[in-house]
Amino acid sequence: MDRTLPLVLDPTGRSRPAEEAALHAAGPATLVDILGVPAWSVSDPTTLRSLLNDHRVSKDASKHWPAFINGEITEKWPLALWVGVNNMFTAYGDNHRRLRRLVSKAFTARRTAEMVPRIEQITARLIDQLARTQSGEIVELREALAFPLPIQVIGNLMGLPEEVVPRFRNVVDGVFDTTLSSEEARANTVVLYGILTELVASKRTTPGEDLTSTLINVRDDEGDGSALTEQELLDTLLLAISAGYETTVNLLDQAVTALLTNSGQLAHVWAGRASWDDVIEESLRFAAPISHLPLRYAVEDLTLPNGLVIRQGDAILASYGAVGRHPNLHGATAGTFDVLRESKEHLAFGHGAHFCLGAPLARAEARVALPALFESFPEMTLAVPPEELEPVASLIVNGHRTVPVRLQPMRRPG
Repeated sequence: MDRTLPLVLDPTGRSRPAEEAALHAAGPATLVDILGVPAWSVSDPTTLRSLLNDHRVSKDASKHWPAFINGEITEKWPLALWVGVNNMFTAYGDNHRRLRRLVSKAFTARRTAEMVPRIEQITARLIDQLARTQSGEIVELREALAFPLPIQVIGNLMGLPEEVVPRFRNVVDGVFDTTLSSEEARANTVVLYGILTELVASKRTTPGEDLTSTLINVRDDEGDGSALTEQELLDTLLLAISAGYETTVNLLDQAVTALLTNSGQLAHVWAGRASWDDVIEESLRFAAPISHLPLRYAVEDLTLPNGLVIRQGDAILASYGAVGRHPNLHGATAGTFDVLRESKEHLAFGHGAHFCLGAPLARAEARVALPALFESFPEMTLAVPPEELEPVASLIVNGHRTVPVRLQPMRRPG
C-alpha cells in the first residue's frame, strides 16, 4: 500500500469537521492513518455505495487482509477486536449469508413492533424523572435519557440481568473509545467476554423469551441445520448488544443538539411542516452516529472512477459521517441541518449486504423519545454554548461527552 502522506485521523474525535472537509477535497478515496494502520477512507457517496455492494470487497480480515494474516496486526492494536471478532460483522460471502440468516431470525419486524410498548413505557418513566427537575435546573440529557433508554431496551431484548447493565455499558463504551492504550483495550476485552460468557451460561440454564436464548437455540434452516459456534455466539451477542444501543445513544444526542442549536427547526415540526421522521433522517444524515467504521479489504485490485487503484489486500474505511455531509450528495448546504431538506439520503446504517439489522429498532426508539421529550419540555435550551460541547473520545462514534440542558417545563401553546 502507498503510505505517502496519509491523513492521520484524530482518535479523540475533536478534528472531525476539518477531517471531513479534507476527505471531501481529496476525492472518492484517500489514504488515512487509523491508529497507526493505513487504510483508504471512502467518503464519496456514489463510490462508497458501489464498494459496499461489491463482492470484491470483504470484511473478513482472516482471509483478505495480508497485514492481519501475516501477524502485522496483533492484539496490541487498539482496534484488534473490531477486525478479529467472528460474527456477521466481519464475515464474507457464504459465511456472512449463513450468519445473517441465523441472526435475522432474532431481529424480525414483528419483534421490533412488539418492543414499541416497552420503549414507550421506559421513555415515559425517564420523562417523569426529568419532570421532577426544578425549572431552569441543568440536566445532563445524555445520561438522563439518551443512554438509559436504548440500554434498557436492548438489555430487555437480549435478557441482560438488570444488575449487569451498568457494568456492560462501561465495557462497551471502552470498545468505542479510541483513546485507550492497547493494554487498556485488551483488559476491557477480557471483562467484556467474561460478562458475555456468564450471560450465555445463565440462559442455557434458565432460558427465557429473549434474543440471547433465541440465538443459543437458532438453527440454519436454509443450510445444513448448523447452529452458531460458541465464539460466533459470543461475538454475535457483542455485536447485537453494543451496536444495539451505542448507535441509538448518539442518534438521540445528535437530534436533540441539532434541534437546540439550529434556530427555527423545531418550529417546523410544531407547525406541521416537518415530521419527527424528518428530524430523525436529517439527524442521521447531518451527524451520522458512526463516523468511520473499520474495516473492509480489497479482494482484488479495485479501480475507482477517478482512476485511483485500491490494491488487493488494502484496507478500506467506510466514512459514513463524511458521506452524509458530502456536497456531491447534498450540494452547498450539505453542512446545514435542515428538516425541510427534500432529500435526506444518508448511509448512516450502512448499505448492501451488511446493512444494519437494528436500524428499525433505533428509528423506533427515536420516534418515541424525541416527541415525548420536546412535548414535555418545549422550552428546553442548551445550557452551554454549542462550541463547548465536547465529542466522545472516538474516531468511530459521533456523539458528545455530555449534553447539558435547561428543561424549563411548560405546556406548548396550541
